[in-house]
Amino acid sequence: MPKGGKMRCSCGYVQEEGKISDKKKKDEKIAVFDGEKPEILPRVKYDCKSCGSTDAYFWTLQTRSSDEPETRFFKCVKCSTVYREY
Repeated sequence: MPKGGKMRCSCGYVQEEGKISDKKKKDEKIAVFDGEKPEILPRVKYDCKSCGSTDAYFWTLQTRSSDEPETRFFKCVKCSTVYREY
């Protein structure tokens, strides 16, 4: 970058020389579903191998590197057993 210059991104972000920008603060935490309120999750048809129920709550998380697909989680409505699919 030339002295006194600016770097511009196609999204509109501009960074001036000598200024380090980190949009996410180091102490900032990422919210992750902790399983306390599954009733706000969508319900889908999923066969539970533990109790035989066909209803489950459904959510996804990025558990591996960003070039891999998300991990799908299913939690049985009846017995609360959690299954994951990669």
